[in-house]
Amino acid sequence: MASDQQDYYQVLGVSRDASDDEIRKAYRRMARKYHPDIAGEQYKEKFEQVNRAYSVLSDPKKKQMYDAGVDPDHPQQPGFGAADFGGFSDIFSDLFTGGFGGASQRGPIPRQQPGQDALTRLTISLKDAVFGAEKNVEVSTYGVCPTCKGAGSADGSAPTQCPVCHGSGYQQKVSTTLLGQMVSTQPCENCQGHGTVFTNPCPTCQGEGRVRTNRSVGVRIPAGIHDKTRIRLASQGAVGEGAGPAGDLYVDITVAEDKNFTRSDDDLHCWLRVPMTWAALGHAADIDTFDGPRKIQIPEGSQEGDTVSLDGLGVAHLDTSGNSAPQSGARGNLIVHLQVSTPANLNRHQKELLTAFADSYADQGALKQQAKPIERRKGFFSKLKNMFA
Repeated sequence: MASDQQDYYQVLGVSRDASDDEIRKAYRRMARKYHPDIAGEQYKEKFEQVNRAYSVLSDPKKKQMYDAGVDPDHPQQPGFGAADFGGFSDIFSDLFTGGFGGASQRGPIPRQQPGQDALTRLTISLKDAVFGAEKNVEVSTYGVCPTCKGAGSADGSAPTQCPVCHGSGYQQKVSTTLLGQMVSTQPCENCQGHGTVFTNPCPTCQGEGRVRTNRSVGVRIPAGIHDKTRIRLASQGAVGEGAGPAGDLYVDITVAEDKNFTRSDDDLHCWLRVPMTWAALGHAADIDTFDGPRKIQIPEGSQEGDTVSLDGLGVAHLDTSGNSAPQSGARGNLIVHLQVSTPANLNRHQKELLTAFADSYADQGALKQQAKPIERRKGFFSKLKNMFA
């Protein structure tokens, strides 16, 4: 060990076989504890000893000489001058925000950056959801500058080194803190951290290589799509700075309500009001579907709430494989709910006919009261049909 009266290991409070990491941590702790701005001027000499000890023990060659009995350093000037920063910048970059050149070690920011994702909304009809469709959406995002084609310069020339940061992309700022003068780094204001500047920037995009633009984007609506579904269109979002790769475009789909049909899973439902006589005697009826007009047969003796199903006229089963058209038969059903209309404002002759029927029917079980829903009896409308026949 050197003949100096101070044992550097004792100054930092570590053993002679301490690792480099242990020495760093010990110095960090001592620097906080004995800095004159924190502990007071009476600890100024102690703080200098801590710095001197770390300057030796943190350097492998100096530490080897010290362990051999030779102190390789002379006492340094007190305080934190410019020469002091080099030896302790790695420590103080961990101690204080901004550090000493830590950001500059990352290098300049590349001019070409990936673009951001974009989001838009599209409302479609229920019929579009049934069969699928091709739609267009208008989006306002960044696109490649039409003047410079993304180059950033008006004459196509490459950018040159920034004269302020000399290509590093960062500037050092000196500020005064409780610990003395501290150096921090931040992106260069002249080149915005790129390290290069355009001598003749594009007048349209000011060297950014992109401009805000409105454009129409095609969207394939898959058959069977559900309400509140989000579609992703790869690389259709905003172009990045420097004509960088575009982000994705997300389209939120809303399926509008339809005046004739409602959807439940892959089935379509509609309600059809029919005369009482049609329900009693049976009757054919024409209805509209998304596949065009269709004829249905109302069964004889139909009751309120009965249904008639048209197979394969519902919503296409959503194909996750990416096919645009539904496969044959891969659709739900169209279910028609019957609502039986009781006649009102009967004329005298109609009333006489219904009165005669009521007298002849005389169903003693027609009037019944109980706590639970009563099962509907069959045959009422069959008898009514026989009477009218």
